[in-house]
Amino acid sequence: MPVPPHARGYASFGGTAGRTSAESTPDWTYPPTAPAGAPNIVVVFVDDMGYSDIGPFGSEIETPTLDRLAAQGVRLSNYHTTPLCSPSRAALLTGINSHRAGFGFVANADPGYPGLRLELADDVLTLPEILRGNGYATYAVGKWHLVRDATMNPSAHRDSWPTQRGFDRYYGSLEGLNSFYYPNQLVSDSSVVDVEEYPEGYYLTDDLTDKALSYIKDLRAHDAEKPFFLYFAHVAMHGPLQAKAEDQAKYRGRYDQGWDELRRRRFAEQLAQGLFPPGTEQKPRNTEPGYEAAEWDSLSADERRRHAKYMEVYAGMVDSIDQSLGRIVDLLEDLGELDNTIIVFTSDNGGTAEGGPEGTRSYFAEFAHVDDPDWVGDVPHDEDLIGTAKLGVHYPRGWGQASNTPFRFYKGQTFAGGVRVPLVVSWPKGLPRNGTDSGIRHEYAYVTDLAPTLLDLAGLNRPSVRNGLPAKDFDGVSAAELLRDQAAPTRHTEQYSEMTGHRGFYRDGWKLLSLHDSDADIDAPDWQLFDVRADPTELHDLSEQYPDKAAELAAAWDESAWANTVFPLLTRADLFRRRPEEARFAAPVRLLPGTPTLERYRSQRLIAYRDFTITADLTGVRQPAAATAGDSGAARDAAAPDGAEPTGFQLGDEGVLVAHGDPLGGYLLYIEDGEVVLGVNSYGRYASVGVPLPVGTREITVRATVEPRLRWDFTIQVDGTPLAELTDQVQLVGMAPWTGISVGVDARGPVSWDLRERRGPFRYTGALRAITYTPGPIQVPQRTIDAVEREAEYAAE
Repeated sequence: MPVPPHARGYASFGGTAGRTSAESTPDWTYPPTAPAGAPNIVVVFVDDMGYSDIGPFGSEIETPTLDRLAAQGVRLSNYHTTPLCSPSRAALLTGINSHRAGFGFVANADPGYPGLRLELADDVLTLPEILRGNGYATYAVGKWHLVRDATMNPSAHRDSWPTQRGFDRYYGSLEGLNSFYYPNQLVSDSSVVDVEEYPEGYYLTDDLTDKALSYIKDLRAHDAEKPFFLYFAHVAMHGPLQAKAEDQAKYRGRYDQGWDELRRRRFAEQLAQGLFPPGTEQKPRNTEPGYEAAEWDSLSADERRRHAKYMEVYAGMVDSIDQSLGRIVDLLEDLGELDNTIIVFTSDNGGTAEGGPEGTRSYFAEFAHVDDPDWVGDVPHDEDLIGTAKLGVHYPRGWGQASNTPFRFYKGQTFAGGVRVPLVVSWPKGLPRNGTDSGIRHEYAYVTDLAPTLLDLAGLNRPSVRNGLPAKDFDGVSAAELLRDQAAPTRHTEQYSEMTGHRGFYRDGWKLLSLHDSDADIDAPDWQLFDVRADPTELHDLSEQYPDKAAELAAAWDESAWANTVFPLLTRADLFRRRPEEARFAAPVRLLPGTPTLERYRSQRLIAYRDFTITADLTGVRQPAAATAGDSGAARDAAAPDGAEPTGFQLGDEGVLVAHGDPLGGYLLYIEDGEVVLGVNSYGRYASVGVPLPVGTREITVRATVEPRLRWDFTIQVDGTPLAELTDQVQLVGMAPWTGISVGVDARGPVSWDLRERRGPFRYTGALRAITYTPGPIQVPQRTIDAVEREAEYAAE
C-alpha cells in the first residue's frame, strides 16, 4: 500500500513503509566513510621555532625522532609561513590567505575590518571539517589561538572554538601562550577544565601528549580502520620558556660559547646537509636599532653565564617536543600504522626577539616597559630560577637570531627570519624515497599549500559549500607533485605578506620586502628587492639596480592586498581598538564562592590601568573562640596576644578570600592565624602586609590606587577603617595576571610560593558571602603612553 500523500517524515526514506513491518522494507543511512586505505594524518605545529632549531635543519639539539622522519621523508628548505601565530594557524587549517580568512593579526584585538575579524567566518571551511566529511576522526590538542580573547569565556559564543570548526575532540589552551607548569585555563572539547591544583610533576607538553595518545587508543579500541587526523599544536616554543629539570640538564654547558659560534656551527651544518647552495652567505649579526644582537665576546662573564642558561632551557623544550613526537610515532608503530600515516612537522613563524637584548625575568613584564628600564628590576635575576615554574622568562634576542640561522630578523617581520621555517613530511607508503632522491626540495612553498596538499595526497575531495554558503576557494595549491619528485617545479609562484606594516611580495624567485618603522607612515614602504635564488638570505638589495622589477612587484603587492582584504593598514593604536560592548567587562561584578576561576581576559579588564576596589563580604562569620588543644602557638598568640581574650577570627576561619594570578604575577588576600594578609606578586617578586583582624569583622576591603610609573598603592580596610598599606607596587598590565580570579581559594598556579608550600590552595573555611570588584576609570598618564604602545607591540609578536 503506498504511503498516503499527507504523511510526513517519509520523503527521504529509501525503503518502503507499509502499515506493518511485514509490508515494509527497512533502509539505513550511514555517515561518510573514508576511501579504503586512506592514510592517517598527523600535523605537528610548533610555536615560535626558527629555521635551524632541529637536527634536519642544522641544529645540535637532540631530535632523534625528527632525524628519523627526515631520513625517510622529505624536507622543504624553501617553505614559508606568515610572520605571526594566529595568521599562520588560520592559513594552515583553511588553505586560505590569512587576511582573507579573517586573521591579518593575532586574536588579541578587534579593530572591526574584514581582514581582521579574528574569528573564522561562516564561509571558511577548515581542514578538519573537510576530513570529517570524508570519514575521518578528527582530534586537536594544544594551542588554538583562533578565538578572540573576548570570546574565550564560557558565556561567549563558541563559533570559532575547535569542536565547532571540525574537530571531534579537543584538549588544550585557546590562548596564544601558556605556562607549562600552571596553565591558566585548559579546555576539554567545549568546556573549561575546572582545575584547583595541578599534580606534582605536571608539565603541559606531557599532558597534551598523553591526551593525543588517549584519543588514538580510544579510536582504535572502537574502530580498527577509521583513519584519523591529529592536529598537535604545541604551546612550545612560545614564551615563557620553561623546561623540565632533566631536559635542561642535558644541555648544561653546551651554549657557553655563545650565539655567534652557534650560528657559525649551524650554518656550516646546513651547508653540509645541502639545504643551501655553495656560496650562500650567512647574515652577520642583526645591527638595526631595535633588532640588534650584541657580539657575544663583548658581554661580561656574568652576562654570558646567564644568557647561556636561557638557551639550555630553550634546547630542553625543543628536545621535549621531539620526545612527544617520539611517543606518537611509537604508538603508530605498535598499531602497525606508521607506514600509512602522513606526518607533517613545521613551525608557525620564526624565532622571536621578545626577550629584548638581555632576556627578561618576566615575559609579561616586557609588554609594558616604560622609560624607566628598571621598573620591575627585570635583570639580573636569580639564574637558578631560569626555566622553572617560579619565573616566566624569555631568552635574549641573540638566541632568536641563532634560531633563525642563517636569515635576517625575527618573528613578526616579513624577512626570512620571520617567515622561513623548517618543514618535514613523512609518509613511507605514499612518499617512498629512491636511492637518488636527496629528500630535500628547494622550490618555494607556502603555509596555505598544506591543506590542499594533504587532501591531494589522501585522494579526498573538498566541498564547495559550508552551512549553505559558498565556501571560499583555496589560495594555496597542492605540493604533492613536488613532494614526490625532486625535479618538479613549484606551483606556488607568487605570494603577498603583511604584518603590522611589514610587507613582502614573492614572484618567481624575486622577493620585495619592507621593514616598517613604527614612527614612519604605515603606507610608505621602504622597499628592498632580492633575487632569492642567488641570495636566499636576503643580503643584497637590488632595488636601485632593477627599479622596474621593484615597481612591478610593488604594484602586484597592492593588487594582492586589495584582493585579500589587507587594507586598511592600521597603526598600533587603531589595531588594538576593541568593540564598544567590551566595556561591560569592566563593570562591577559580584563573585560567589564556588564560582569557577574567572577567565583571564575578563579578569584582567577589571584591574588593568585603573583604580579598583575588592570587597570581601564576611557576613555571618563565626565569632572568636578560645584556642583548643592542637592549635598552633603562633595562631593562639595572634588571636590573643599577651594572654588576653581572642581578638581575631575563630581559628577555623582561615584561608584565601580571593586570588588573581600565579607565579608570573598576581595578588591575593587571605586570613591566617588571626591576620588578614595582602600579597602582591610583581612578575615574580613578592611583597606582603598583614594586620590582626578585630572581633566581629564583617567586611574587608582592598583599594588599589594608580600611581605614576605604572605603580599601585594598596590599602586594606576592615569594616571601613584603614589598617594597613602596601605601596609602590608594580601594576600588572599587558596579559598579567595570567590566571584569572578565584574566590575562596588560590586555584591553579600559586601567587605566593611560600603560602602554597605551607597550605596548598588554602580554601577558606569561614562564611564568605561574596567578593565584589568595583573598577574605576582607566588611567594612563602621559608618561606611560609608551608602555601601552609597547604592550601592543609585544602582544602582537
